[in-house]
Amino acid sequence: MTNRTIQLQLGIGACVAALFLIFHAIPAWVSAPSNISNIILSPLFWPYTLAGVTILAGLGLIAAGLRAPSDDAPVNTPIDDTPAAWVRLASMAAIMTATMFLLPRLGMVWTSMLVFATTAFLFKTRHPLTAMICAVAVPLVLYAFFAHVAGVAIPQGHFVRLP
Repeated sequence: MTNRTIQLQLGIGACVAALFLIFHAIPAWVSAPSNISNIILSPLFWPYTLAGVTILAGLGLIAAGLRAPSDDAPVNTPIDDTPAAWVRLASMAAIMTATMFLLPRLGMVWTSMLVFATTAFLFKTRHPLTAMICAVAVPLVLYAFFAHVAGVAIPQGHFVRLP
């Protein structure tokens, strides 16, 4: 599969998924009261915002795919190491099982950090420093927004509690 093909397929898929969200899923499954004073706290605001960003990302991928040269060079060579793939799959299942047991004990933020970092290194990221920064920063920023701006209670663990 070429880079151009991947970008076009991902872009079209993202646009189709976002259109499904906008025209069917969000109106059918997200209910919102009409008396919300702050639009950011509305249950409809963030789903529609994320769907809009998904459409923009899909259109960007389509545009990049159309501008890319149409060479027939594959992006990656096929890997015939089937045992390693099964080990990675079993490791991912173990990470998901550990997540289920760690969530009530460590809380959502700390567990998310550990899972993000573990998954990044399981799949051998090319950017380990960036992965570690994101593993710490993304859950903390999301916690700060939802706990302090939106006023949503985020599950805390038994050991370390965030302010």
